Amino acid sequence: MSAGKVDKSKLPSRYVTEGPARAPHRSYMYAMGVTEEEIHQPLVGVATCWNEAAPCNIALNRQAQSVKLGVKHANGTPREFTTITVTDGIAMGHEGMRSSLASREAIADTVELTMRGHCYDALVGLAGCDKSLPGMMMAMVRLNVPSVFIYGGSILPGRLNGKDVTVQDVFEAVGQHQAGNMTDAELEILERVACPSAGACGGQFTANTMACVSEAIGLALLNSSGAPAPYESRDQYGVASGDAVMNLLEKNIRDMLRADAVEIYISQGAKPGFGGQLMA
Repeated sequence: MSAGKVDKSKLPSRYVTEGPARAPHRSYMYAMGVTEEEIHQPLVGVATCWNEAAPCNIALNRQAQSVKLGVKHANGTPREFTTITVTDGIAMGHEGMRSSLASREAIADTVELTMRGHCYDALVGLAGCDKSLPGMMMAMVRLNVPSVFIYGGSILPGRLNGKDVTVQDVFEAVGQHQAGNMTDAELEILERVACPSAGACGGQFTANTMACVSEAIGLALLNSSGAPAPYESRDQYGVASGDAVMNLLEKNIRDMLRADAVEIYISQGAKPGFGGQLMA
């Protein structure tokens, strides 16, 4: 986007950057090293569900830096923030599973509150696992500001005895172990090699299903969900997503969701629970 193409007087961020009455607001921005030019550019929220709870989210902070580069190159001012996430792969099998669906609402609520509270003009949201994907997309729909979603990417498969293995093999191995068909040592070897990188569960579970959905409904760039989390091409999609949201802002494009999305979900063999995410 060329500098000066967006009329700042019509953007939400005018309430925190423009005029003498906003001097206190600008003083906070100067404290963080934001320049005068950056203050008067569109403010773009870059939201991630980064945490150290699971490999699904561990690369999101790094990927967000690429998004910010894309925003900056297009004459926007990125403002990064994070929210919570609960990973079903760790939450399941105990009381923690009660937190899973509730986390979706918390993610949507907190992203919406941060965006509205700071008058950001547009949003790029990065999510990596389970309910964080629909939660981030729900926030985008509620806010009705120019938005782009980007998936953190799937994990790479591990290798054992010349074959690919994933966390799904580990779940199945637990049953084999309980049935007496696998030794403690065999199970330990499998659990150590099944998940060799950052990224979401290597299966068509909630994360990869909703990643496909994000492209189908028009919130994510085409093909942006396919590259695994460790691939350098994820950074290229990050830059492109930052640039794309500035293009949306310039053209004031907001209505992105496709009415025929349900048919596309069904055709890609989605996880059965995806209907609940769609209704939300």
